[in-house]
Amino acid sequence: MFRNQYDTDVTTWSPQGRLFQVEYAMEAVKQGSCAVGLVGATHVVLATLKRAQNDLSSYQRKLFKIDDHMGIAIAGLTADGRVLCKYMRNECINHRFVYETPMPVGRLVRQIADKHQVCTQRSWKRPFGVGLLVGGYDKTGPHLYNTCPSGNYYEYKAHAIGARSQAAKTYLEKHYESFPAASVDELVQHGLKALAATLSEGELTKENVSVSIVGKAAPYVVLEGDDVEPYVALLKAEEEAGTAPMAADEAAAGGADAGGAGGEAGGEGGDAGAGGEAAAPMETSES
Repeated sequence: MFRNQYDTDVTTWSPQGRLFQVEYAMEAVKQGSCAVGLVGATHVVLATLKRAQNDLSSYQRKLFKIDDHMGIAIAGLTADGRVLCKYMRNECINHRFVYETPMPVGRLVRQIADKHQVCTQRSWKRPFGVGLLVGGYDKTGPHLYNTCPSGNYYEYKAHAIGARSQAAKTYLEKHYESFPAASVDELVQHGLKALAATLSEGELTKENVSVSIVGKAAPYVVLEGDDVEPYVALLKAEEEAGTAPMAADEAAAGGADAGGAGGEAGGEGGDAGAGGEAAAPMETSES
């Protein structure tokens, strides 16, 4: 593993102004399985790709409920994600007890970002190696936030984190303008399509994918197993329907090319016959 004299402590700056321990934590997020978030007019959808250690193990959970109006998707170290999840749940309970209202999504995200940032200024701590997609609905509408081990946080219309997330971001950038007018089922389909773009091998199944939905008059719910199977089946049906016309077009194009080649061959034969007819009178005149 690459090492240098400036990465032994999280509070040690390099001459280039970098904190390598924080960058290593951000790299851990990139190594985690992909998580995708989308914001509609009244709902937020989170979709995650789950991993299994081997064929005998269960799939790792990636979605966690924080409160009835909020949930998170994680990428990176799951253990760190569970610690932050517990903190967020306690904050929501305390806020509801004191103020008798759900906690605003942005306020909780800011507290989590501050918790991330503290770990970059304490030599006896290490940064959290997990990134969060926080989706929720409050009195100001639906929100999607992304937190980073560095302490930064941003609000997005749609976002993806984790391994090969750039492919999902490319899909979201092409379609995000249609999200405000999309139904909840359409948002779920967009999320699954973005996830499918990140796969290097295999395909989406009801075992390795999970989806959560939260929105106006819709408490946070996680869809896994049989609950998410109809969405996965619909995605596969759309893919098969899309590949069938392409195969038909390729076959038609191949037939047209073959017909054109045959016509050219016939034309060359006709030209050769015409040349023979023209040469015959010349031979007669010479004789």
